[in-house]
Amino acid sequence: MKVLLIAPNVDGTDVGEAYVAFKWAEALAAKVDLTVLSFERQGRRALADQLPDARVITWPEPAFARRHERLNAMLKPAWPVFALKVTGWLKAALAKGERFDITHQLMPQAARYASPLRRFDIPYIIGPLGGALDTPEGFKAEAGSAPLFTRLRALDAFRFRWDPGLRASYANAACILGVAPHVEKVLGAIRLQRFEPMLELGIDDAPEMHRTALQHGKLRLLHVGRGVRTKGLRDAVRALAHLKDLPGVTLTSAGAGEEIALCKAEAERLGVADRVTFLGQQPRASIEDLYRSHDVFLFPSFREPAGGVLYEAMRNALPIVTAARGGPDYIVDDSCGFRIPVTTPDQFAKDIAASVRLCAAAPQRLAQLGQNARAKVASEGLWPTKAARLVALYQDILAGQPAQPYPIG
Repeated sequence: MKVLLIAPNVDGTDVGEAYVAFKWAEALAAKVDLTVLSFERQGRRALADQLPDARVITWPEPAFARRHERLNAMLKPAWPVFALKVTGWLKAALAKGERFDITHQLMPQAARYASPLRRFDIPYIIGPLGGALDTPEGFKAEAGSAPLFTRLRALDAFRFRWDPGLRASYANAACILGVAPHVEKVLGAIRLQRFEPMLELGIDDAPEMHRTALQHGKLRLLHVGRGVRTKGLRDAVRALAHLKDLPGVTLTSAGAGEEIALCKAEAERLGVADRVTFLGQQPRASIEDLYRSHDVFLFPSFREPAGGVLYEAMRNALPIVTAARGGPDYIVDDSCGFRIPVTTPDQFAKDIAASVRLCAAAPQRLAQLGQNARAKVASEGLWPTKAARLVALYQDILAGQPAQPYPIG
């Protein structure tokens, strides 16, 4: 099977979307005849060397896209340049008689970029796309104001309804992949031919874990994430205030951001500061040590579209307490953790505390939840497994009948 994979950044030496795109490409190259189109950043290891089993075509990343890393990550200002490069290359390749069975726009993950693949008579896939969740009503007063480029997400719903290029990109796709089922609702204004949930992240391995028995009266909770309100750290701190009869229950936070100072103040106000440790931002090796040394991963992020950090914790056989919303609601099930309904901040904290209390009261059940978490992520999250599922989807699409195309904009 000949597959064309496009993403503006594919780099195993980078982080974020570029690294995830690389892992997908690496896994797919072992299973299909893969061609990758991407930008390449000056000074980085050549992508062709990183992907020896794939055919790699790259162009220099525009200098203006590298001046503001955060802005580049959020808005992809070089996307129009990349789309033109892809269009020109693919037109020339087809004119020379080259053929692809299927094409796939893997990134950007944000659902706001019209695809150049819509202009060609080749079945194509887009995604896994993320879909921004709104802030629950009861939490808006505490959410604060977002940066301007983040607030621009409010335009997405308008574009899904009225932008002809974006609508055609998604409606003409043989399949749209979403990081979780809620993405299909986010795209509800567009009539899709097919939608499949598929988390964009994976893991390299899931070794057997044998945790030490839970010490009586003690439970070490761990939260890993950026210090922003939506990640739920403040709710985790508030939950401890409902567990004052269990002084052995402690919380460790690994992450940096403006929310950390607010959470420290909240812990002081609630009288639980002696039970919360704020480590700040930690290197990867230290995060792995934290997963291994704690008992429960407490991640009540209430506006999480994906939630790949849950995979990291589950890989380390940690049971999960998270929010019943967005990506976490898709990743976690009752076999490996607790999903808390997102209602109001006060009730949310009480419900988190109730789940933590159950964890502390049943060490044998807790151990089983952790083992189930590791088994779940091992069965669905290993990169070769994810690539095999994607190839099976390609085959299924190619075996089906084409749907009526949407007018191209």
